[in-house]
Amino acid sequence: METLPKYSLTELILYFLKLGTLGFGGPVALVGYMHRDLVEDKKWISDEDYKEGLALSQLAPGPLAAQLCIYLGYVHYRILGATLAGIAFVLPSFVMVLIIGYTYVLYGGLSWMQAVFYGVGSAVIGIIAVGSYKLTLKNIGRDKLLWVIFLILAVTTFITEEEILWIIILAGIAVWLTKAPPKWFNSAHGIIPCMLMQLQPITTESKYLEIAWFFTKAGAFVFGSGLAIVPFLYGGVVKEYAWLNEQQFLDAVAVAMITPGPVVITVGFIGYLVAGPLGAVVAALATFLPCYIFTIVPAPYFKKYGKHPGIKAFVDGVTAAAIGAIAGAVLVLGKRTLLDAPTFLIALTTAAVLLKFKKVQEPLLIVAAALLGMLIRWMS
Repeated sequence: METLPKYSLTELILYFLKLGTLGFGGPVALVGYMHRDLVEDKKWISDEDYKEGLALSQLAPGPLAAQLCIYLGYVHYRILGATLAGIAFVLPSFVMVLIIGYTYVLYGGLSWMQAVFYGVGSAVIGIIAVGSYKLTLKNIGRDKLLWVIFLILAVTTFITEEEILWIIILAGIAVWLTKAPPKWFNSAHGIIPCMLMQLQPITTESKYLEIAWFFTKAGAFVFGSGLAIVPFLYGGVVKEYAWLNEQQFLDAVAVAMITPGPVVITVGFIGYLVAGPLGAVVAALATFLPCYIFTIVPAPYFKKYGKHPGIKAFVDGVTAAAIGAIAGAVLVLGKRTLLDAPTFLIALTTAAVLLKFKKVQEPLLIVAAALLGMLIRWMS
């Protein structure tokens, strides 16, 4: 018999509105916040439900944090909860990028943005490093097999700078076959989505249809965290369609990093630059709709069979792989962001403060880092 939730749907929506408004740090930090707040502090979501959601979010295409939010909304309030939680999570940052996009177009660029990003990007590395550390301790423990999987994914993600889906799936199968040898095999294929990457661009006179088609592909066929979508966007937005130049694209990535909520919300900023407010709406809907569908359709399967020993072992393996990939992504971001002594110091100080003072809020550190970054750039 399913237990009644300890929270109302309104409370859940308010939580995700707050997270979407104040949740800095990208997908690694956001999934860490959800575990800390909903599993550890509020105890609204069980650890098993969280791990199932994280595993499903890693297996399905689309942005990791948004998918996990949708799944957690589904846990007790099904499709209505999933829908409203997803909207609440994405809406605040979408409004923010619209405002920034308007200002960017009005003034022909944001010269101060690089100075802000200099500090914010460094602090973000500290935040996501702490989030990755806590996820690792919580979910892997002393299990040697899970540690091997974690290290393999961390190394391969760092070397290739992308998350390799087939290795993540193999990790789940390896733990499944080791810890709970199955009597059946074919059912496992039901949770593995198909990838059809070789889709040709649509040639049409409608800019909105082009935007819808391209960003649907981005949402439907890019796996992993929101950071994984950046190379795909660059190939289409700059190289294929030539909607933005190099500097505009870099500014779009910076906007994603200095705003809270999912990193993928940069698609709203890009859509605004390409075709105004409606372009932003089309880009955001096209990106997030596939991940919504790929989350709620398999969700009943995970809810129904998630406690089966074989499924639980598979989920443990995928979770370890997902956390390893996240750790690798932290290293990749650090390599690109921490370029001198001040950036290293900002990142290390941020991480130290978070580990030492548990009640310090991340937005305060982000603001401090932004101001410090501007000060350092102006003095240099």
